[in-house]
Amino acid sequence: METTTAQNSDHQGKRWNHLRKILERSGPFCPPNFTASNETLEFLQNTCKILVIGAGGLGCELLKDLALMGFRDIHVIDMDTIELSNLNRQFLFRRADIGKSKADCAAAFVNARIPGCTVTPHFCKIQDFDASFYRQFHIIVCGLDSIVARRWINGMLISMLEYEEDGSVDETSIIPLVDGGTEGFKGNARVILPGMTACIDCTLDLFPPQVTYPLCTIANTPRLPEHCIEYVKIIQWPKENPFGSDIGLDGDDPAHITWVYEKAQERANTFNITGLSYRLVQGVLKNIIPAVASTNAVIAAACATEVFKIASSCCEPLNNYMVFNDSDGIYTYTYEAEKKSDCLACSTVPRPVDVVDPNTMTLQDLIQHLCDSAEFQMKNPGLTASINGKNKTLYMATVKSIEEATKGNLTQSLGELGLKDGQEIMVADVTNPNAILIKLKFQSNEVEMA
Repeated sequence: METTTAQNSDHQGKRWNHLRKILERSGPFCPPNFTASNETLEFLQNTCKILVIGAGGLGCELLKDLALMGFRDIHVIDMDTIELSNLNRQFLFRRADIGKSKADCAAAFVNARIPGCTVTPHFCKIQDFDASFYRQFHIIVCGLDSIVARRWINGMLISMLEYEEDGSVDETSIIPLVDGGTEGFKGNARVILPGMTACIDCTLDLFPPQVTYPLCTIANTPRLPEHCIEYVKIIQWPKENPFGSDIGLDGDDPAHITWVYEKAQERANTFNITGLSYRLVQGVLKNIIPAVASTNAVIAAACATEVFKIASSCCEPLNNYMVFNDSDGIYTYTYEAEKKSDCLACSTVPRPVDVVDPNTMTLQDLIQHLCDSAEFQMKNPGLTASINGKNKTLYMATVKSIEEATKGNLTQSLGELGLKDGQEIMVADVTNPNAILIKLKFQSNEVEMA
């Protein structure tokens, strides 16, 4: 028994030798503020607290990498449950886990497999926590498939910043954000120091807008198999109610997918459209982004390395954006994304919105612009403005009583609502925990006078 205990102790001592070689001696790539010490490993293992957001394909890799790098206090947030289609790449899950929480199962797997590591799961949305929860972490690392969630956590970390008397950011209030993303054989990793480097919203135009199909094309002149699927989803399903009037289309239900597939195939045959498949129907209904396990592994490794570098100061972190592509050979490129002076999230400068004619542009048009434009990409904005010295809610859909009281404003022009050139409007949206400012910019004084 004593021999076994001694062997285990010896194994634990040797287990971190590869890290000690990095942390307990200086090297040519160490920054000036790095001090070789055995206390750094002690900090990583017993003090440093990491939050992983997302326990999917990228999140599973991140949890594994961070736990094996010596981080012992890890929290993970994920609101999803495990599906059969997850099992080919989300390796912390098994068939028996289908239907269970991703966060719970991932945490249980890592805790059972890696001695000394404690992963705490949170089966919920990131929006369910306030600033006090996020303030307890040293570093936050994201493995998300949602731009909205990225923008929200980005806004939360920026809102937690504190400032010195001279207006500079108090560096002790900065919580670094390491963000990874993958799509097929492509991926990216980035390091964000809120208030200092480019944030998610500074580079919002790098995210492609979600693909949508015009209803007129879907209904009258379909050319792609996706058009046929959207037609069945938007028009035929609510019209025929194949499983009952109170049952909505469920992209995870095989019976629902089969029905949509068969109806879409009939429409595709009518218009001589080829390429329809059951898998494509699944992808369109659930807006599935193709995932490749090897890409997830590469990007997660890059993100985990950045977390290690930031936590230990043993090497300068990425500055600040790395792209990866292995669709044809292997290609990587690193560059510094620049901070935007009028960023929606990290600046206090109102973002201008050009208005050609305030007498023809309605409030609905303005809201649609905020949703469709690459620089805003909002989901369901609510607008408030100060008109004649009084705060007025122009429109807000998230509160039913306010929506009823303000929906009449949607058809009114900006001029009819009393909005002027240079008018500042507060906009609240799910993409940011804080309201942002936009500023109307009329194209000419003649238009304003008219």
